Amino acid sequence: MIDLKKKCWREKVTAEITVAHVLQFAREAGANMSAAEVAAFLNEKGRAHSVWTHMMQAGEAYIKSSLALQSRPRIHNVRPSATHPRLLQ
Repeated sequence: MIDLKKKCWREKVTAEITVAHVLQFAREAGANMSAAEVAAFLNEKGRAHSVWTHMMQAGEAYIKSSLALQSRPRIHNVRPSATHPRLLQ
């Protein structure tokens, strides 16, 4: 049963990249930009929409790979028997 009161329960996941995030990325890349410059950068040439599209594609790929890992049969560590015919050769 799902406990809807748990903080980890989600019906949807929202991810965002804010101006503060981009300011940090810019600093790490060696670019010195103001918040206004970052906002302009995000909003020109459809860049914000491209970021959103990439985030959605990455999320989809992650979910699919996670589901694939769950559906694979699990191989348990099995120790070979000392009486196995191949071990006795």
